[in-house]
Amino acid sequence: MTLLDFLVDFARAGRIGPLHLGMPLSEAEDLLGPGRPHPAIRLKGPDIDGYPYSWDGLELDVVQRAVSGIRVRLRPGSTVRLPALLLPESESFEATVVREDLVAALDAAGCEHCVNDTLTFGEQSSILTRPAGVCAVFSLPGRDDRVRHRDRHHLDVIYTRP
Repeated sequence: MTLLDFLVDFARAGRIGPLHLGMPLSEAEDLLGPGRPHPAIRLKGPDIDGYPYSWDGLELDVVQRAVSGIRVRLRPGSTVRLPALLLPESESFEATVVREDLVAALDAAGCEHCVNDTLTFGEQSSILTRPAGVCAVFSLPGRDDRVRHRDRHHLDVIYTRP
């Protein structure tokens, strides 16, 4: 499975393999191993809500010890690491995904999507998938991002939440 296949599956289903909104954090950690809690969680304790636990490029937002958001962060021109459970063939992938490539892959998979006007402005654009409601946010590469197409929008984050 490629990173693009993985992203399309997430965009279509609104879940990543066995990870889904509403599942207990303890169940997610049983599957993925212990996550790295956000510094606010370490300071205030595990009952503080709204902060993510992370596994490299994967983040799970947690409210009342249940998953309230799933997010994959990418940095164009770098490598993204994801837990082996999610991408069994490899733990790291080239993190450069051009908007047109993701849109074409969604179209080929029959995944409906529309422009997300709320997050499309300036040098940023966004799409929202249907019916899963997964949001993908793209931007032009930063000055230090080593990418071939500096004039094209690249995927920064793809996420879902209720």
